Amino acid sequence: MHYTTQMDAARKGIITKQMAIVAEKENMNKEALKDLIAEGKIAIPANINHHSLDPHGVGQGLRTKVNVNLGISKDCCNIEVELEKVRTALSMQVESIMDLSSFGKTEEFRQRLVEMSPAVIGTVPVYDAVGFYDKELQDITVEEFLKVVEKHAQDGVDFMTVHAGLNRETVEVFKRNKRLNHIVSRGGSLLYAWMELNNRENPFFEYFDDLLDICEKYDVTLSLGDACRPGSINDATDASQVKELMVLGELALRAWKRNVQVIIEGPGHMDLKEIQANMLLEKKLCHGAPFYVLGPVVTDVAPGYDHITSAIGGAIAASHGADFLCYVTPAEHLRLPTLDDMKEGIIATKIAAHAADIAKGIKGAKEWDYQMSQARQELNWDKMFQLAIDPEKPRRYRAESAPEHEDSCTMCGKMCSMRNMNKVMQGKNVNILREDT
Repeated sequence: MHYTTQMDAARKGIITKQMAIVAEKENMNKEALKDLIAEGKIAIPANINHHSLDPHGVGQGLRTKVNVNLGISKDCCNIEVELEKVRTALSMQVESIMDLSSFGKTEEFRQRLVEMSPAVIGTVPVYDAVGFYDKELQDITVEEFLKVVEKHAQDGVDFMTVHAGLNRETVEVFKRNKRLNHIVSRGGSLLYAWMELNNRENPFFEYFDDLLDICEKYDVTLSLGDACRPGSINDATDASQVKELMVLGELALRAWKRNVQVIIEGPGHMDLKEIQANMLLEKKLCHGAPFYVLGPVVTDVAPGYDHITSAIGGAIAASHGADFLCYVTPAEHLRLPTLDDMKEGIIATKIAAHAADIAKGIKGAKEWDYQMSQARQELNWDKMFQLAIDPEKPRRYRAESAPEHEDSCTMCGKMCSMRNMNKVMQGKNVNILREDT
């Protein structure tokens, strides 16, 4: 039986090869997975032209996924440096990479990325429009915006962030409700500027059906961007953010009627106490669609450490229903991330995702921690390193500070609780000041 998208297949009762792979990875019943895809509560971003893809599912009942942002900019436009980051991110087993390139040979980088990457690939086409046409933002036409979207789709991009919820109504709410940090979304600010300069409706909202034509043709998952996400905790959960979220929920229903898969994007900077309510709002207003969050960053005062502020927020968000975490690096708000920045951001976000999976009761999540605890009790260092979320760092730390006794570390020495309890439980003597006999 013919189908156009993963959602179309699911609604026709077809289990695609991508569904079968995801079901096995997630230890989930194939029929249950298919039904959730049909309802829009799970998405499998899988462009028909992404031939190297090893698919992943995002949504209800699945492991929390991690996305890494990469790409060239005007100030840092070395493609080979970015491709080295790609190779490292893939070796760290991230599920998704977004190419946020905004200058230069974006097509070359995007095509090489899709060709080499088994991870899901995402883009923000509006970033590419200015460079693609070598035209000022104001002069880009609706047709040209849509042509960039189609080019990304043809190149094999699995999901695209499109800020279609920033329509004229949302803009009026934004203007009436002043913010400390205005619109901090890069894509959102570009579209807002285009709308104001041309006195026009958002082209992606006005021509949403044309956008869906492209997504359906290539099976591109539409990631409905949050142009009005808060850029400070002061602006969180305000009228602009909630108004846009309501529009995104309506757009999700329109996309699903066309069998186009949808992910909803969310905040942003946010007070800890608001996170749970925001997760509930998204799931209610957007009909259970998968939720993709940046952070949330839970304090504004830690530049250089925003991989930590976002990991705190991400763990809370995912434990209350967020499905997909966009990593944040220590370089957030400061510079294009280096390779080391990227690695720190990945690890911090993977920790947040796993902590949330434990809280959500995802199958197998606690088993990993059980095995680590068992290895610690056995003082089995090699096994601990193998099980670590980042094996390299603990191996290096132990090598840099070798203990006198192998069954301890340089923190506790022979006072190590694991060592001494093992001895006592085995009926052996505990010699702290003297050598064992």
